[in-house]
Amino acid sequence: MDVMPLLLLVAGSAAIAAAGRRTPVPAPLLLVAAGLAVSYIPGVPEYRLDPHIVLPLLLPPLLHTAATDSSYLDLRAQLRPVALLSVGYVLFATLAVGWAAHVIVPGLPLTAALVLGAVMAPPDAVAATAVARRVGLPSRITTVLQGESLVNDATAITAYRVAVAAAVGEGTTWAGGIGEFLVAAVGGIGVGLVLMVPLQWLRTHVREALLQNTLSLLIPFVAYAAAEQVHASGVLAVVVVALHLAHRAWQVDFAIRLQEDAVWKMVAFVLESSVFALIGLQLPVVLRGLGDYAVGEAAGYALALFLVVVAARFVWVYPATFLPRMLSARIRAREPNPTWKAPFVVGWAGMRGVVSLAIAFSVPMTVHGGEPFPERNLILFLTFTTVIGTLVVQGITLPSLIRLLKLPGRDARAETLAEANAQAQASRAAEQRLDELLADERNTLPDPLAERLRTVLERRRNAVWERLGQTNPVTGESADDTYRRLSREMIAAEREVFVRLRDARRIDDEMLRTLLRRLDLEEAAAYRETA
Repeated sequence: MDVMPLLLLVAGSAAIAAAGRRTPVPAPLLLVAAGLAVSYIPGVPEYRLDPHIVLPLLLPPLLHTAATDSSYLDLRAQLRPVALLSVGYVLFATLAVGWAAHVIVPGLPLTAALVLGAVMAPPDAVAATAVARRVGLPSRITTVLQGESLVNDATAITAYRVAVAAAVGEGTTWAGGIGEFLVAAVGGIGVGLVLMVPLQWLRTHVREALLQNTLSLLIPFVAYAAAEQVHASGVLAVVVVALHLAHRAWQVDFAIRLQEDAVWKMVAFVLESSVFALIGLQLPVVLRGLGDYAVGEAAGYALALFLVVVAARFVWVYPATFLPRMLSARIRAREPNPTWKAPFVVGWAGMRGVVSLAIAFSVPMTVHGGEPFPERNLILFLTFTTVIGTLVVQGITLPSLIRLLKLPGRDARAETLAEANAQAQASRAAEQRLDELLADERNTLPDPLAERLRTVLERRRNAVWERLGQTNPVTGESADDTYRRLSREMIAAEREVFVRLRDARRIDDEMLRTLLRRLDLEEAAAYRETA
């Protein structure tokens, strides 16, 4: 097996994604554009999306990272809009795009067109949520987009299986299709509910960091495979397990939690970068399979279907936003009255991604009679152009659209105030507990050490309030920022001394690693995450 193409893919996509963080263009778009350009460089190996790899090996970890970055409580609060998008919209898009494809493309059977509709139905919100965070969208919109991306793949994959069964001649009815969807959904959620408790028990009882991280990496694959084994939705099983584990992450040892977070950030970065690059690299494969269709003719179909996909989302989003309010006084009383702007952003954020392409590549080559699957190559081409079109057109314009609409962003001051109040309550509880512990003669400490505990607690309590206060007129820093900077300078000075002593053979490497780890933990404690 030649591993060089894989190494080139990972290394190249990681480098482009890293460079993308220094530009205003979202990294997914740069990766897709780079993949398109590189695909025609002479000597570049052919990369073909294999659905047997993408769905069971790439989808579970990507879903797991997205779910653990989400909030179970926020998703539960937005359950109605999330369900309307991830289930209702995907089924509507399957029918609407399928019917439109049947009308637009001469000779495309309705069953094959519905397969295309199911393939194009699920938006991939990775790029959309990245933009949402970057430009400061309201948290409610970000939560809805995240929730949609977690569940819509399960709906689309089930709809695809029903459509394929009808297209290849296995025979299926509407009742059978609905039954299969319910079995997949209920089964996937059931498998997730069954697995989440023992997996959480393992996470809290395995104390070895290496074993814990190995378990963490295996969890999404175990959940996905277990659900698929009983013909349920592996996507929903992964999401249910990940949401539960994230909700109870506080029960895991702090050192394990820090390592696990770093490991999953690395995994997500590599996989997401490689996936978007792979999308662009599919162009030669897709064009070669067009067969009898002229490029101009196929491009005309692609443009028409792209417009249908974009329009269908708006046709669903606006009624799904305003009709429930019109029909329910309880919803009107509980939720603020939305303007037309938020639904417009949600509608424009319906970008497609690698899941659509992976499903398209899994379309069977033949039907039951042995004849070729109707217009399979055209289905691949139309899926590819829709994915590229939505990523490029909508992805590039989404940040400008958000700024143009002037949606109210996140209230940084209100969030800092909430953080400060929470820290104040926690500090009071910690101070009370410290007094109780020091009153016990078994916990007797010298006064300087006891005072140090109180000083650290007080600094942690005051740090958040200081961010709301005045800044240094010279540097523009808050007192908390200055404290962190000076602390880092002091730690750097200590680190240099330790290295110099090691080089002079005054201490050995093992002691150096111990001392550096202690400094690393102090530095991590002094600095809040800024990425």
